[in-house]
Amino acid sequence: MSLAVRMSKLFIAGVTGVLSACSPLQMINRLTPTNTYKVTQDIRYQHQARGHLDVYAPVPKDGYPEPAGGYPVVLFIYGGAWDSGSRQEYKFVGEALAARGLVVVIPNYRLYPQVRYPAFLRDNARAVAWTYRHIAAFGGNIRDFYIMGHSAGGYNAAMLVMDPRWLQAVGLKPDIFSGWIGLAGPYNFYPITYKPVRPIFFYPDYPPNSMPVDFANNADIPRTFLGAAVHDNLVNPKVNTEVLAAMLKKAGVTVELKMYRGVNHETLIGAFAKPLRWMAPVLDDVVAFIKEGHDQRIHQ
Repeated sequence: MSLAVRMSKLFIAGVTGVLSACSPLQMINRLTPTNTYKVTQDIRYQHQARGHLDVYAPVPKDGYPEPAGGYPVVLFIYGGAWDSGSRQEYKFVGEALAARGLVVVIPNYRLYPQVRYPAFLRDNARAVAWTYRHIAAFGGNIRDFYIMGHSAGGYNAAMLVMDPRWLQAVGLKPDIFSGWIGLAGPYNFYPITYKPVRPIFFYPDYPPNSMPVDFANNADIPRTFLGAAVHDNLVNPKVNTEVLAAMLKKAGVTVELKMYRGVNHETLIGAFAKPLRWMAPVLDDVVAFIKEGHDQRIHQ
């Protein structure tokens, strides 16, 4: 067994617990390369609390210059059950994607108990609007714009893509996205069984039209990548990921569905980190999905 594999296995137990609590991911981020990207931190995108974001941009390499028009753009929304998480914890996601030639935006957003649904969607919509209007200054091409989320962030991403109310409030429409990526997202979770989340969605008086599946019957939803762990004890992949994929396909949406073995709810996103990429090819699959969309656009 190689040293890299042994080290990776030592991380798994700690990473699983850390990711599930959305605590600082120091073990992973300390081993994240620092020479594969340039980061601009603490950019204010709104005047609410937690209204800052970070931008990770590729470092042009010999024979790999910045493409004409700029790099594809990914806005990543982290998870944490809408009550925890921070953009600083996901440096490893920014590095992983920037090193593959993408400009990455990671915003903070307000969390419970400060806010409940739908305030975090409004925050994420403002982060999208900032990105749409400013990312060219960081080398991004807004014509190749993707939104990606993990866990609760997957829900947020899905709602911004599928329910036009949130982007309309900032003067935009979901058709600004070339596609979206949902990783282990809760898209169909009423009635809520996880008690900490209940007050966030006003249990038992759930707001109407507050689930992504409520909007899945729409052929205009952008290209979709849905990924989940086969075995996920936090967000049921069959009820959430597989049901949403089936509904979108029935509506005529282009959907790529990937179910991963060897990872769980937390390590699905942990597999973006360099020490854990051997666990599942999530990073490769996401980048291939984005590259395919880019190739389709330039050949239209």
